[in-house]
Amino acid sequence: MSENTVDLFVIGGGVNGCGIARDAAGRGLSVTLAEMGDLAQATSSASSKLFHGGLRYLEYYEFGLVRKALKEREVLLEAMPHISWPMRFVLPYHKGLRPSWLIRLGLFMYDHLGGRRILPATRDLDLRSHPTGKVLKDSFTKGFEYSDCWVQDARLVVLNAVDAASRGATILTRTKVTGATRHADHWEVQVEGPDGPATHRAKTLVNAGGPWIADVITGTLGLSSREGIRLVRGSHIVTRKLFDHDQPYILQSADNRIVFAIPYEGDFTLIGTTDLDHDSDPGTADCSDEEAQYLCDLISEYLAKPVTMADIVWRFSGVRPLYDDGASSATQATRDYVLSLNDDAAPLLNIFGGKITTYRKLAEAAMAKLGHGHSWTAGVPLPGGDFAWDGGPALAAALRREYPFLTEVWADRLVHTYGTCARRMLGAARDSAGLGRDFGATLTESELTYLRDHEFARTGEDVLWRRTKLGLRLNETQRAAVGAWMEENT
Repeated sequence: MSENTVDLFVIGGGVNGCGIARDAAGRGLSVTLAEMGDLAQATSSASSKLFHGGLRYLEYYEFGLVRKALKEREVLLEAMPHISWPMRFVLPYHKGLRPSWLIRLGLFMYDHLGGRRILPATRDLDLRSHPTGKVLKDSFTKGFEYSDCWVQDARLVVLNAVDAASRGATILTRTKVTGATRHADHWEVQVEGPDGPATHRAKTLVNAGGPWIADVITGTLGLSSREGIRLVRGSHIVTRKLFDHDQPYILQSADNRIVFAIPYEGDFTLIGTTDLDHDSDPGTADCSDEEAQYLCDLISEYLAKPVTMADIVWRFSGVRPLYDDGASSATQATRDYVLSLNDDAAPLLNIFGGKITTYRKLAEAAMAKLGHGHSWTAGVPLPGGDFAWDGGPALAAALRREYPFLTEVWADRLVHTYGTCARRMLGAARDSAGLGRDFGATLTESELTYLRDHEFARTGEDVLWRRTKLGLRLNETQRAAVGAWMEENT
C-alpha cells in the first residue's frame, strides 16, 4: 500500500468529526479530515451551548443517554474550563403543566443517575424572595434549581481540530469531498479545495457529515444505507439581556417542550430551541418568523415584561441529524448516536445522530468499533484548558498583572476564549498598541493573526460568529473591516 495512505479519512468538521480526528491522532493513527466549509459551520455552532444530561429526555425513557451525558459533564468541564463552566438552572413551577411531584422525581433522578463530584445538587426555590423571581410574573412563586454546564460550542470544535493537528492530523477546511472509490484495502478520496482537486488514500473512511450524512452515502459514495436520518431544525433568538443575574431558566411549554433562556456574552440573552422537521438543504436553515414568535410568546408567558420580535438582535438555526427511530414527533426523536460500520471491503463508518455533550464518548465508541483500543481523552485538557475548573478568575487576574493594559472585561473574554493560550496570542505586547489595529470590542490585529495561523480562520464570519461572538458587538462597518482584513491577509 502507498506510503501516502493514511489510517483514517474523516468527512466533516463538526464536533463529531473533529472529536474523532483528535482521538484517532492521539492513538498514533495518521488522520486527514476534510470539511467543505469552516469548522463548526453548521449544526455544531447552532446548539443551545450546553453540556447537559437532557432533563426532558427522562420523559421519553432515554435513561441510558441521560446517564451517559450526565457522567460526561464533569469530565468535559475539567478538560476545558476556559470554554465551559457550571450554571445553576432555574425551573419555575407552572401549575398548569407537569405536576410538582413529577418534576421533583425527574430532578432526583437527574442528580443521581450520573454521579456528581463538582456540581451541586437540586434545591427548591422560593421565587418570591430569590433574585431570579424578580423578573417573573407574580404567579410564579416557587421553583427548582439544578446544575448543568455551559460550553462555547464552536470553540469546542475548533480546539478539537487544533489538538488533532498538534498530534499529527491534517485538517483541510474549505475542502469538499466530491467522490470516493472503494478498494479491498483502501479508499481513494477525491476532494476539491482551495488549491484545486486532489486525491487522498485512506485505509478507513469515516462519514461524519452531520445533516449531510445521507447525501454523502448515496451521492458522494454512491452506496445505499438501511439506516434513516431525521433532520430536525432547532432555532434560537438572541435579545438584549432580559435579567441582571447570571442564572439561566428552563421554561416549560403547553406543547410539552422546554425552552432555555440563558445569559449570553455578557449583555445578551439566548432563547431556544425549537424542534421542527426540516426537509430542505441543511445549509439553508434559518430561524423563521414563526419560530422566533413562538420563542417570544413562550418566554413572555413567564416574564413580567413581554419579549417581542423588536427585542431580537440576532437569530440562528441549525439542523440536527437525528437517527430515525420512528418517533411520532421531532421532539421525541432520540438524541443518542448510532455508529454503522460497513466493512465489506475497506471499512466505512457512518455516524448518525449524537449530542454535543457525548461527542467524546462517541469518538471513543468509533475507535472501538474500528478495533482501536486504549482510550486516552478523559482528563486530557484541550488547548488552553490546562488550569483548574474553577481557576478562570485567577487566570484573568494573572493576565492583568502580566499585561496591565487589559481591562477586566477584556481579560475575562480572553480567558473564556483562549484560556492559557491567551499569552501566546498577546505575545510580548507592552501596551494595546503593540497588538496592532483595533477593530473594536477588544478585537485586535494580533488576535486575527492568531486565529488565522493557529485556529484555521479564513474569513470575517469565521472570526466574528464562530471563533468568537464579537459580531454581536461590532457595527456593520467594523464587521466589514474585519472581513476585509481577513481577505487581504489570508
